[in-house]
Amino acid sequence: MAMPNDKPPEPLPGARLLFTLDPSYVHLNHGSFGAAPIPTQRAAARLREEQEADPMRFLKPPGIMERLRHTRRHLARFVGADPDGTALVPNVTAACAVVLGSVPLRSGDEILLTDHAYGAVGIEAARRCAETGATVVEAKVGLEDDDDAVVAAILAATTDRTRVAVIDQISSATAKLFPVRRLAAELHRRGVFVAVDAAHVPGMIDVDVSTLGVDAWFGNLHKWAYAPRGAGLLYVAAAHRASIRPLAASWEYDNGFPASVEFQGTQDFAGWLAAPAGLHTMTALGLDVVRDHNARLARYGQRLITEALGTPAVRAAPELAMRVVRLPPGVATTAEAASALRNRIAEQLRTHVAVTAWRRIGLLRICAQVYNGADDFEGLARALPTLLRAR
Repeated sequence: MAMPNDKPPEPLPGARLLFTLDPSYVHLNHGSFGAAPIPTQRAAARLREEQEADPMRFLKPPGIMERLRHTRRHLARFVGADPDGTALVPNVTAACAVVLGSVPLRSGDEILLTDHAYGAVGIEAARRCAETGATVVEAKVGLEDDDDAVVAAILAATTDRTRVAVIDQISSATAKLFPVRRLAAELHRRGVFVAVDAAHVPGMIDVDVSTLGVDAWFGNLHKWAYAPRGAGLLYVAAAHRASIRPLAASWEYDNGFPASVEFQGTQDFAGWLAAPAGLHTMTALGLDVVRDHNARLARYGQRLITEALGTPAVRAAPELAMRVVRLPPGVATTAEAASALRNRIAEQLRTHVAVTAWRRIGLLRICAQVYNGADDFEGLARALPTLLRAR
């Protein structure tokens, strides 16, 4: 991995031509919805044409289930997960709902989250608590806490009533890498079911789910693995697979996990079946080349914008292609203000970023992808201070 003070990487030849993104905008928010390259788009289009040519043949079991099994094996191997314990899902929000809905809870029990948890995860946890009488407990983890401090903060919020913990692997709003392997070991000693929200992991960083020691792990493929939107993976450890309840019981329900979670008769399976095309594109570019390029460019962009704003630097794991910059004091400290600033940056600077109010601190999140270059971040660094002064 390149050192933090390295110059930005050279653009990957031809990489920008793989995407159909609107060139009138600078796209620095890949982490929100991803962007599918042309080969993935074409693969999905061909599959949808096949589906519409003969819906009965395409959608009816057992044929569709065999195609899903083949796809699942390919995708699960990419993240080091057991294919027999991994289901295709629309996204991590749906996966989290499956997991929390499958863990037995009763009045007085606790679901442990951190204050870095994705908003939809918090909503699902609150809904589950309303159904069962359980309570959400939030561990406070500092933006720049090291691994020891992260573990200490989460364990300090754990009690003998904690039944399940949902821990980010890479947090969305704060772009923080959590020590999930250490956390899983410590939480298991306390009898806690450990679920990992890995929405940003597949494609961005190397991962071997089989070595994490977690009970459930879910990640999106449409963010950093070049898959069509609505493609994700849910891994469940062998001890818990029999108790997994799908969001809706359909015709594969009696066949158990993962088929019971995957099959809905009118699901658009084309996106899932096209997901391996995204991995093929990454492999063709060079998986290590893509990751190194993105991580180095994000690091460069973070440093440049931080220096332009004169705000304290936020340390981040060197392998991450998604980083945050502290905004000046008083800027974007509420959800409404953060949303308004994001829209102003899009409208006035023609640049897409994410802005979040975290603990009443305004954070600007930037992402680097192979279609980006140093000039994208240099332009934002030049223009952003003026826009903020004019608020």
